[in-house]
Amino acid sequence: MKAATVRELKKELAFKSKEELIAICLQLSRFKKENKELLTYLLLAVDDEAGYIQGVKEEIDEQFLNINTLSYYYIKKSVRKILRMIKKYVRYSKNKETEVELLFYFCKKLKTLTPPIHKNRVLQNIYERELAGVQKKINALHEDLQYDYNLELEAFFND
Repeated sequence: MKAATVRELKKELAFKSKEELIAICLQLSRFKKENKELLTYLLLAVDDEAGYIQGVKEEIDEQFLNINTLSYYYIKKSVRKILRMIKKYVRYSKNKETEVELLFYFCKKLKTLTPPIHKNRVLQNIYERELAGVQKKINALHEDLQYDYNLELEAFFND
């Protein structure tokens, strides 16, 4: 079955009643975990972005605690998994400030990881790539936020 375009879906949804839309959303939530997470964000967390960020940070902390530090191989796999999770949550939010905040937090946690990441080139590259990405995203923000985040970014480079 070929999927319909967004335009076609939008037209069809315009003709649905409130009850039908609720039923469609509930049916979507049954099929994939990501659909349910997105609906949760849109219905419950969109009004409280700070709470959403805090919840994601707590999940990041939990994931970092569960990293198997016996081998750099396992550390790399876990770090990539955490980064995928962060990117998914950022996609839900579509807020540049949220993205910058979460990626900064990820970089802080990665930098304090033991064994140190500077002994492994792949982990060091992940860290540097994310910091460079954060720097680009900061430039798209409002000037006041740019100043605040640039101060925080300088602290990363000075450590």
